[in-house]
Amino acid sequence: MDIHDISDFADYFVICSGTSDRMLQALADDLSEKARQQMNLRGRLEGVPQDGWMLLDYGDVIIHLFSPDRRDYYRLEELWSKGKVLLRLQ
Repeated sequence: MDIHDISDFADYFVICSGTSDRMLQALADDLSEKARQQMNLRGRLEGVPQDGWMLLDYGDVIIHLFSPDRRDYYRLEELWSKGKVLLRLQ
C-alpha cells in the first residue's frame, strides 16, 4: 500500500496474514533474512507471534504480519483507505 502522500513516517505498508504463530514467525524470519542478504537492510522487529501482530520496520517500508483475527480487528486497510493499494494477493 502506497501511503507516501498521507504519511510522513513511511512510504509503504506491506500487510499480510499468517494462519498460525509458527507461520508468522517463519514469515518474519525469512523476510528479515532476505532483506539483510539481498538488500543489506536491517529492520527492527516488534511484537511476537502469540500477540497476532508482528511488525518489521525498514524506515520507508513497514511490514505488518497479522493473524487473521488481529487483521480483522485492526483493519489497517480501512484505516489507511486513502492510500493506494499497489497489489492484492489472496
